[in-house]
Amino acid sequence: MKQYSVGNQHSNYRSLLFPFLCSQMTQLTASGNQTMVTEFLFSMFPHPHRGGLLFFIPLLLIYGFILTGNLIMFIVIQVDMALHTPLYFFINVLSFLEICYTTTTIPKMLSCLISEQKSISVAGCLLQMYFFHSLGITESCVLTAMAIDRYIAICNPLRYPTIMIPKLCIQLTVGSCFCGFLLVLPEIAWISTMPFCGSKQIHQIFCDFTPVLSLACTDTSLVVIVDAIHAAEIVASFLVIALSYIRIIIVILGMHSAEGRHKAFSTCAAHLAVFLLFFGSVAVMYLRFSATYSVFWDTAIAVTFVILAPFFNPIIYSLRNKDMKEAIGRLFHYQKRAGWAGK
Repeated sequence: MKQYSVGNQHSNYRSLLFPFLCSQMTQLTASGNQTMVTEFLFSMFPHPHRGGLLFFIPLLLIYGFILTGNLIMFIVIQVDMALHTPLYFFINVLSFLEICYTTTTIPKMLSCLISEQKSISVAGCLLQMYFFHSLGITESCVLTAMAIDRYIAICNPLRYPTIMIPKLCIQLTVGSCFCGFLLVLPEIAWISTMPFCGSKQIHQIFCDFTPVLSLACTDTSLVVIVDAIHAAEIVASFLVIALSYIRIIIVILGMHSAEGRHKAFSTCAAHLAVFLLFFGSVAVMYLRFSATYSVFWDTAIAVTFVILAPFFNPIIYSLRNKDMKEAIGRLFHYQKRAGWAGK
């Protein structure tokens, strides 16, 4: 009986210990699986032979136009003394930001369209998110500074030369960069500590907060606070620009000279168009809170502010801008004359 009792106790211990060990091994395996995720897969890009090449060529042409257009604007503003004004200083900064902004996403899109391997490392994904959102916030701050510049130029023209001095323009630009590159850093640092498991597919054309956070194996409820911070950034910039232009329009409509009204409207129209295009798509994307869109509409909205807005910016600021067109004409005329002189 004693032997039976001891054997029975060992059997009971085994029956209790075995489930415990199994559960621990399961947890360790799950933990191991979480740390094994080293890359994500973009699910929105078609196979190269099933439409990928069809999208590749237009996107490559658009990217080339964005780079060329912004580079020409940057060079023209640098070399033409007539454009050394606060307005064109900010346009110059925007041109540089647009080149960097599109380079964070479009080259990866192009590679995904022609490659069967549509993956990105976790570190690469975090870097893309950081630079994309940092440059986007910086751009919104620069657009806000441009609205303030136009407000002072039209509503307080006599004090404009003494207020918008080069030192202030540089300070506003540096402040915009600090704002953009510091605000996103805590969120990226938080996401970098998360384990990822399960599906590795990102249902978007680039790495963004919501698609990446949906793959995390931990509590992401703090994302509500992050969304609120992003909403505050967007709304603050929107209100400053909107209020500035409401006041500008009131002042312009009160002008007695039709020529003065036309000139004032023409100098503000380009900035207002860029503002509506950029902030409109960004607001629809990031001010949704609990609202959800289909994958198609998510992608369509992303294409608007990732590809289409940067594509139209050089057109708006150059082809629709008399001073810029004349400066581009002077530059190419000078280059042509220099070429003839060399011969």
